[in-house]
Amino acid sequence: MLFAFALATFALTAIALTVLVRGNRSIRLLRDAANALPASPPRVSIVVAARDEAGGLEEALGSLLAQDYPDYEVIVVDDRSSDATPQILAQQAHHAHLRIVRITELPAGWLGKNHALERGASEASGAILIFADADVIMRPDVVRRAVSHAVAARRDHVAITPDIAAPGLLLGMFMGAFTLFFTLYARPWKAPDTKSRCFIGIGAFNLVRADVYRAVGGHRRIALRPDDDIKLGKIIKDAGYSQEMLFGRELMSVEWYPSLAALARGFEKNSLAGVDYRVAAMVAGTLATLVLFVWPFAALVVTTGATLVLNAASCIVILAAYMMIAHIVGAPRWYAAGFPVMAVLFVCILWRATFITLRDGGINWRGTHYPLAALKANRI
Repeated sequence: MLFAFALATFALTAIALTVLVRGNRSIRLLRDAANALPASPPRVSIVVAARDEAGGLEEALGSLLAQDYPDYEVIVVDDRSSDATPQILAQQAHHAHLRIVRITELPAGWLGKNHALERGASEASGAILIFADADVIMRPDVVRRAVSHAVAARRDHVAITPDIAAPGLLLGMFMGAFTLFFTLYARPWKAPDTKSRCFIGIGAFNLVRADVYRAVGGHRRIALRPDDDIKLGKIIKDAGYSQEMLFGRELMSVEWYPSLAALARGFEKNSLAGVDYRVAAMVAGTLATLVLFVWPFAALVVTTGATLVLNAASCIVILAAYMMIAHIVGAPRWYAAGFPVMAVLFVCILWRATFITLRDGGINWRGTHYPLAALKANRI
């Protein structure tokens, strides 16, 4: 019985991770993409939602205002900030590329960030919109490269992943595990395939044609989606428009959560949203994670003979896939040593977030409570 189980686990793990490796290898790097703008480059509007972002806003905003693109504006929406965010923006208010929009009240039926991005987009004059997080740091050529690729490849939507700085050993190990699980779940390499239902969106950098954004209903369609970045990708893909994800390695960076405690709190917002608030789907995902990615390591101490060999083979495949992911996100490959523990921690954090959401009847985010019934109703 244990041998048959080990054989099945090895087969499933090998197939899933082979698909993962091949898929990731097919995703292009932004630095290697087309880099020649058309004769008349389209105007670009970079839209940033900022609520209490004083810690990273100054450097991130500086990088946006230093872009070498010939025709662009940066619209920063100050969403009811209570820290030094307004003062930081005021210091740059003279900049020719910068426009500041201030929100003092949150309308009913909206998540704060989604409303801010919608408001910023409504103020935009560009033919291309770029939605970016308030703590993402970009090299001066990022917008030029991204627009060049979108035009050359005829993409309506281009999502770009940044390098992620995860302070500390545990956060670094966890980031690799999270990236592996997210990539297996989303399969971003399938997003350009019109026959595939896979879609993608990245909060750090979502480039969208302005006419496409408005045609699909913009953030109003996803007003109460905590996972607004990836769901924006879904409504674009569902409407028949083209999209693609690129790796922004060495061109963009963002600092992840400062601690595991902060990470656990951050996951409270969108863990259950990621499975459309279906507890059964969370259970199924948990079982798959434990069976495929945790059990082979535990089985090394309780099995022998051919069964032990199969479990060891599963572990090798898993660790090899993790090392590939670690290279992509800029983490040391030896972080793979902590993968089994990180996989268990990942499950625990997801279930903690699920419990809190169900207990509280919704999510509490940045001072606002969003009822679960309303969140579920905004199903995309």
